[in-house]
Amino acid sequence: MFPTVATVIEYYVLSARWEAYSFSLSMIAIVEAARSGDASFPFFREEYVLNNTIGTLLIPYIALLDGITMGGGVGLSVHGPFRVATQRSVFAMPETAIGLFPDVGGGYFLPRLGGRLGVYLALTGYRLTGRDLLRAGIATHFVEAEMLENLEKDLLGLHGATAIEVGKILDDYHANSKAESDTVFSLQAHMEQINSLFVGKTLEEVFSNLEKEGSEWALTQLKTMKKMSPVSMKVAFRQITEGASKSLQECLKTEWRIGKRMLQSDDFHEGVRAVLVDKDNQPKWKHSCLEACTPETVAEFFAPLPAEDELQL
Repeated sequence: MFPTVATVIEYYVLSARWEAYSFSLSMIAIVEAARSGDASFPFFREEYVLNNTIGTLLIPYIALLDGITMGGGVGLSVHGPFRVATQRSVFAMPETAIGLFPDVGGGYFLPRLGGRLGVYLALTGYRLTGRDLLRAGIATHFVEAEMLENLEKDLLGLHGATAIEVGKILDDYHANSKAESDTVFSLQAHMEQINSLFVGKTLEEVFSNLEKEGSEWALTQLKTMKKMSPVSMKVAFRQITEGASKSLQECLKTEWRIGKRMLQSDDFHEGVRAVLVDKDNQPKWKHSCLEACTPETVAEFFAPLPAEDELQL
């Protein structure tokens, strides 16, 4: 017997902090496993299959993003039709800072946020909070955290629920949530710059756009990105560019190819060391700059795998 409503909870502040801590431990464990010849691919295969299941589920699926939503938490939420943010929500795709890329279907949902916002979030790791998630298109509703207990009871009390019925309940709670209603999107003042500067056929063009524009904001974004892994940024830029015209399934299969290679890369191991282990935040990337990372190097991450190793969805 299947439930009529599927609900995923991004738990409260204490659990959110534990999730972030657990993420650090899991990344360290993956690096150690990769060095011994096991990059935990079964885990990622199951994760991507789950992401696809959420994106194709026929029953209503509601994700409550009440806390930190990063990494695997993104994949558990963004592909469902109902995504509820609260004033405690924190969303980011910070993977390029540790030599990874925005996976769990990032190639699919990021280019669909509108304009160049998805590219910006992937390259800079910028954090969105509270109603920002709603304004960015990551969340479909905003509900005050104090109302979640009652919201859960109302949702789980539905029998034979349709998407319309679920939507009505969420709409009602959203309408009655006034927290942060007087605030504006934290990136609103820079959306024109994001849409005009984070464009180009190559990542080098984006860097050039920012340098030429020369405002304090543009140079700050440039400084932030120069700290990231050059190969991770180039892979993410191509991933999101191509993902705009791909299905979720095609994106996940591409990300599986990328992930199998990137988890064993020097930059991932170095990024985890610098950010999560030693915490000196001084990674020594394999490629010292964008120009040192050639298109051929990037293409290797996207190349087909042997048929038996490809992701089956």
